[in-house]
Amino acid sequence: NRRRFIADNERDIFLRVTKQYLPHIARLCLISTFLEDGIRMWFQWSDQKEYIETTWGCGFFLATLFVLINLLGQLGGCILILSRNFVQYACFGLFGIIALQTVAYSILWDPKFLMRNLALGGGLLLLLAESRSEGRSMFAGVPTMRESSPKQYMQLGGRVLLVLMFMTLLHFDTSFLSILQNLVGTALIVLVAVGFKTKLAALTLVIWLLAINVYFNAFWTIPAYKPMHDFLKYDFFQTTSVIGGLLLVVALGPGGVSMDEKKKEW
Repeated sequence: NRRRFIADNERDIFLRVTKQYLPHIARLCLISTFLEDGIRMWFQWSDQKEYIETTWGCGFFLATLFVLINLLGQLGGCILILSRNFVQYACFGLFGIIALQTVAYSILWDPKFLMRNLALGGGLLLLLAESRSEGRSMFAGVPTMRESSPKQYMQLGGRVLLVLMFMTLLHFDTSFLSILQNLVGTALIVLVAVGFKTKLAALTLVIWLLAINVYFNAFWTIPAYKPMHDFLKYDFFQTTSVIGGLLLVVALGPGGVSMDEKKKEW
């Protein structure tokens, strides 16, 4: 009980200190993979167009259209989210980009990348829920009981999708370290998914994922001309986006459909 009290106290101190900044940092982390990919589409225009044209045999026009949609959709969506304008439309646009890339790059048949894309969608779902909350706050005095239900279920869906990222990090071998990591990691993702001690569990996952990301996806240590550089860079920013989604959970809480909220009623 004493250790739990200390952990909860440290979490509350962290949230008080970072309350004003955490949502902004979360949004910046969340859109980082779209920002990086949009910029990459600009600088690797010919390579991306040639890849789509060769892979799908769709011709020059459709390949060019695909790259253009990705470039404008991602950069435009990031600008709208950071400027806090038309955030809901930006989120739906980025959902579309995720779906488009999942099909175009055959991610649908790769479980690891599919789960990571779903986790990225979970972060956007949380951002969408936050934007709904901000939109309603403009109409003071208007009853919002019924309107809050979609937001609560979006927060639930976002939490469940976010933890899919950690399913790709589990190692199924018999070493003590792997077994310990799997047990602790599984416990934390279950806590986030069901919404129990959510902020503390999400903050712990942020620290864990941040350490793994810097250690395993250090693309800056690989020369830019090597293919591994781009692969690690993509993985790094996608993982950073999932960290952004978890930071939104830390900043905003789990929402109404969670054990933490049910405890308040009990």
